[in-house]
Amino acid sequence: MTNTASAIISPYSKTFYPPHKIITFNSHLKNNDGLLANYIAAVDQVPFEHALNFIKFEVDQWYETLRQSNLVVDSIGKFFLDANNTIIFEPQTEVNYLTEAFGLSSFVQPEIKRETYMKQVEKLEEKAPIILTNRKKESNSYLKYAAILVVGISLLGLGGNSIYQKHLREQQIAATQQQLQQRDTKIEKATFIVSEAIPSIHINVTLDKKPYHVIAGAFRYPENAQRLVNKLMANGYKARILGINKWGLTQVSYESYTERNDAINNLYRIKRTESEDAWLLIQDL
Repeated sequence: MTNTASAIISPYSKTFYPPHKIITFNSHLKNNDGLLANYIAAVDQVPFEHALNFIKFEVDQWYETLRQSNLVVDSIGKFFLDANNTIIFEPQTEVNYLTEAFGLSSFVQPEIKRETYMKQVEKLEEKAPIILTNRKKESNSYLKYAAILVVGISLLGLGGNSIYQKHLREQQIAATQQQLQQRDTKIEKATFIVSEAIPSIHINVTLDKKPYHVIAGAFRYPENAQRLVNKLMANGYKARILGINKWGLTQVSYESYTERNDAINNLYRIKRTESEDAWLLIQDL
């Protein structure tokens, strides 16, 4: 669950924290409202029952991990068991899940000490009064001539550098032209002799794509998927393993089809004769 928290400024670290959502965990909530299962079914295009099975497998695996070590869920937080085997949750704070605060980040604002600085300036003015004399004009003229001299030296340096760069580019162009001339000479001298004509080869390629698959089931363990494939093949189906989907489940198909109508007709037949849980997957493999 998430709870919205207002923006705060830490009085100790002078850090500004934008509005954010605090992630909490309640181990006493046991009701399944189907929200997560509906989301998985919509995104992965699987039946609702398969999504429930995936959640059950995942929860069992998490419990197994908790019995041995801490469980870290990316971008969510860390779970661990205390001495009484009670589940403790520590949320992570790096990600702000409040969409209204998108783009805001925490920053430190140092304390401004205006009064202290003003007092320091007043003391400096009392100790070091400013006196204007004719030496200022003399020093300004010296600085003016020195600045002109520095600018002149810089211009000379830039001019010499540009001349050197131009000379270097001319040498590189000449070397490149020489290499191209040598290559052309070698190509002109080369003679290619073919004594016999090379026979032509004709290859007929046909693409047999079957993007429509009637799914028999999805399994956490591959050995269970292979047992179902063997059983379906024994019953006359061209069953096979389609691979692992994004939820980590190994998918098994009754058959795959090139045409959509053939796939739908066979899906209805399999639902009547084999299993009501069969469903259609559209995917290029």
